[in-house]
Amino acid sequence: MKRQAKIEIWVGAFVLMSLLALVMIAFQVSNFSTWKERPSYHISALFENIGGLKVRAPVKMSGVVIGRVTNVSVDPVSFKAKVSMKIDKAYSELPIDSSASILTSGLLGDQYVGIEIGGSEEYLADGGEVELTQSALVLENLISQFLVKFSEGGGK
Repeated sequence: MKRQAKIEIWVGAFVLMSLLALVMIAFQVSNFSTWKERPSYHISALFENIGGLKVRAPVKMSGVVIGRVTNVSVDPVSFKAKVSMKIDKAYSELPIDSSASILTSGLLGDQYVGIEIGGSEEYLADGGEVELTQSALVLENLISQFLVKFSEGGGK
């Protein structure tokens, strides 16, 4: 009976460790990273159309993730989409004339914010706003424009 109890304890410990590992993997895959907070600052940008951009979408510069989207809302003054982002402090020297674009990973992948560096000597501060923006490329709009052009060209 003593040996049976030891085996059951070891099996229980193994199952518990496996469940903890699965939970940690799930947090990593879902971009849930509030438990490893890094020093950061906030910036925002206004876009005409954000497509399918979601909260917690990556903010990338040269393909490297430098932050995350924290909020998506409508600006009450301009009625444009306002995207708030949290950028790691390690990238605190973003020139004030940098631009932000909404890009897509692959043909039908998730959308993210891409930052292109400017050349100014002044840097974006906490709470700053990126002035130069390029909205998302909406696939449905491209297809409808193509169909209109195709139908116009086919009738002549």
